[in-house]
Amino acid sequence: MSTLFLFAPVFLIFEVWQLVLSERYLGIKQVARRADPRSLGLGEVTAFFWSITLIGYWLWMLLLLATSFGRVHGLSLLTVSAIGFSLRRGNSLKWMLVILTFEGAVRVGLLVSLCGMVWRRL
Repeated sequence: MSTLFLFAPVFLIFEVWQLVLSERYLGIKQVARRADPRSLGLGEVTAFFWSITLIGYWLWMLLLLATSFGRVHGLSLLTVSAIGFSLRRGNSLKWMLVILTFEGAVRVGLLVSLCGMVWRRL
């Protein structure tokens, strides 16, 4: 079993963190106030760790493609992320939270599935 799969719980926690942040910056209250989330500002330390983790997450998904055990999950995670990105670019701010929540829920499900498969294989 590759140590690559040990990162799945870390990225599962990261996905939940992203859902919390998206609710904070793009939540119902923000939409009702018509606030632009870009004007709220993200803390420098939070932005740094979020960016580094996103880069690591994408590299991890690409590395999953090289393994026979996690190839389907890696491809599914990349596909969901690409579709979500393309939908977010084409929609208004009002639909952003809906798309982010759905996309995050699908990725969480894929990561839980991967964690379960790895756990059964140990």
